[in-house]
Amino acid sequence: MSAETKDASDPRQRQLWESWRERRVNALEAPYGPLAVTGTHWISEADEGRIAGLPGEWHESADASGVLLTAAVADGVAVDGVLLAGQVRLGGAGGGGEGTERAEHAEDAEHAEDTEHAEDTEDDPGSSRVSYGQRRLLLIRREGRWAVRVFDPEAQTRRRFPGIDVYPYAPEWVRAGRFRPYASGERSVRVGNADGVERGLGLAGELAFTAPDGSAHTLQVAEVEHGGLWAVLADGTSGREGDEGSYRFRFLRTEAPDDDGAVTVDFNRLTLPPCAFSDGFLCPFPPPGNRLPFGVAAGERDVRHERDAREVRERRDSRDARGPRGN
Repeated sequence: MSAETKDASDPRQRQLWESWRERRVNALEAPYGPLAVTGTHWISEADEGRIAGLPGEWHESADASGVLLTAAVADGVAVDGVLLAGQVRLGGAGGGGEGTERAEHAEDAEHAEDTEHAEDTEDDPGSSRVSYGQRRLLLIRREGRWAVRVFDPEAQTRRRFPGIDVYPYAPEWVRAGRFRPYASGERSVRVGNADGVERGLGLAGELAFTAPDGSAHTLQVAEVEHGGLWAVLADGTSGREGDEGSYRFRFLRTEAPDDDGAVTVDFNRLTLPPCAFSDGFLCPFPPPGNRLPFGVAAGERDVRHERDAREVRERRDSRDARGPRGN
């Protein structure tokens, strides 16, 4: 549906937002969702191939196109459901395709939405080829370097997740926007990441919109699967403490623009980046031009730090007991 045809005051839009919020929380709390990430370990930094807390020896292949994992049966690491006894090549050509390098932002965009966009993900961690007990070991690749990302359903970040504070639904923050691709095509800018490393962030163009006060603004955005747009942004609420403040930056995702570039920009669907939940993510910081000069009191605000999480844990445990559907 195009930007011009969505009516933000339509009660159905609020209902759709509430349904989206439920799906979003379910995806976060899934056994192999973002809350289950306990770490991302760079293989090139492993001491003689050993990664603390993980079995076997991990080495990049000679041409860095894949990863060689060596283990004994006693190590307890399985590949494709069978305990490994020897060496296997993973990732890249001939390695089952896991961890194929894509745009540098893909890993973060995939976790900015809910499971209705599962087809956009780099890989489904729950079906990763490599497992260690309940844990899933997912290979990722960034700027030519390989890493192992660990998903553990028993992670404390998941078991004790207290929830997310969200601003009330604000129909005035559903804005008509227009996407203007760069004339020169996609470009890459260097931005800091949450792990302290600067990496390239692929950008496809500008997303123009007007704020509720009528002022005109733009965001630099990437294109993701199926033509949707994705932005990393900060605003006047970012990093501020108190009820009006929000996390230091947030993610925004839209549907695919129509042929004229028109698209609805719903700031009520601003999400926390995955690094708000786990230090195991590499989230990029906002690129130049994506720090809005006003506050956006809409969307997800911050991780809820003070709350009795018993009800949340009971609901999650109940869903886990029903089987792998939550994956």
